[in-house]
Amino acid sequence: MCVCQTMEVGKYGKNATRSGDRGVLLEPFIHQVGGHSSMMRYDDHTVCKPLITREQRFYESLPPEMKEFTPEYKGVVSVCFEGDSDGYINLVAYPYVENEALEQDDMPERDQPRRKHSRRSLHRSSSGTEHKEEKPGLASDNTESIQETKSPRVDLHIHSDVPFQMLDGNSGLSSEKISYNPWSLRCHKQQLSRMRSESKDRKLYKFLLLENVVHHFKLPCVLDLKMGTRQHGDDASEEKAARQMKKCEQSTSATLGVRVCGMQVYQLDTGHYLCRNKYYGRGLSIEGFRNALYQYLHNGIELRKDLFEPVLAKLRSLKAVLERQASYRFYSSSLLIIYDGKDSRAGMFVERRPEMRLKRVDSALPESLQDGGGTEPGCSAQPKVDVRMIDFAHSTFKGFRDDPTVHDGPDMGYVFGLESLINIMEQMREENQ
Repeated sequence: MCVCQTMEVGKYGKNATRSGDRGVLLEPFIHQVGGHSSMMRYDDHTVCKPLITREQRFYESLPPEMKEFTPEYKGVVSVCFEGDSDGYINLVAYPYVENEALEQDDMPERDQPRRKHSRRSLHRSSSGTEHKEEKPGLASDNTESIQETKSPRVDLHIHSDVPFQMLDGNSGLSSEKISYNPWSLRCHKQQLSRMRSESKDRKLYKFLLLENVVHHFKLPCVLDLKMGTRQHGDDASEEKAARQMKKCEQSTSATLGVRVCGMQVYQLDTGHYLCRNKYYGRGLSIEGFRNALYQYLHNGIELRKDLFEPVLAKLRSLKAVLERQASYRFYSSSLLIIYDGKDSRAGMFVERRPEMRLKRVDSALPESLQDGGGTEPGCSAQPKVDVRMIDFAHSTFKGFRDDPTVHDGPDMGYVFGLESLINIMEQMREENQ
């Protein structure tokens, strides 16, 4: 059964006209900090991303003990272009109907067309959108008008009350403070551009519905880590494998089994998010990785020492779970570490003056976030944190989809990355007691 037919939907597209169905207008997920595919907001609790069959099947085959550490899989929706009255393109999601959307097969990255603006911008986003086959009944009445529309719409109806500022000059966007993570808009623009260029051949796309893992957090601070010492899947071409191995060798993936792929961290002193992207993470040394982790745990006023124990507990628990998963490999998957920038310690701090007065700094927060968030100041409860594995387009295990390569034992490259992360955080905790 398609979950999307029964779940509560968010904002409806004003041009949703398919056979009486009410479509959901998709917008970029404003807290996307890394990745290639554009994550889209479906509703407050749900995001969606272009479907890759291998990833869908992997979510459907997850061992129960891994589900605590992965987003909840909620089903599939059909997504299509619709032009609005202003001449802009929107993406609109409808309940998925079997055999209606063109089947998308996994495609090696090297077979996808290179675009000048981004050599590998969307290797997972369209998942085989280069099919030449056209099936009857899929044509939409406004295909030609879509080609003539101005451009994809990139102004957002949903945005953060807290501005973002990208620290990296190579983000491809302005470094000015904006109301969404600049990486999310970068991915969205690239994806819409590609989908638009294919719209004469591709009428409907399938998207996965997944849990929005940051919806519990008022000010989500997110660290995206590429895990493991190997990133290419078993089906990768020699060219792609060589390219991925070179990236690993030139980054902390080889030395630590983990590298930074994106970050946003709320700064209490300025009232905005600081952001890093994947290019920043690729150039880090081991010491640079430590500094990046320190920055992620720092709110602009102090190091969040209260985060060490709950994050370490989650990482140790995940490590124990993965060590029991014989034959599993999570190539190119990422790990999200999430905490709330507003909690029991975010409401006040000790001002650096002789009288050591307690000074309220809630004024740095938007009015909508100044009350009712987190626990009361002085409460000893541990802050809420979360750790989730994402991106399974290249994952495998024994018996999965008749994969010819079978691996023995747990994914020690991934486990090595967790061990490195745990060791660095333990050292940081000891140094800052």
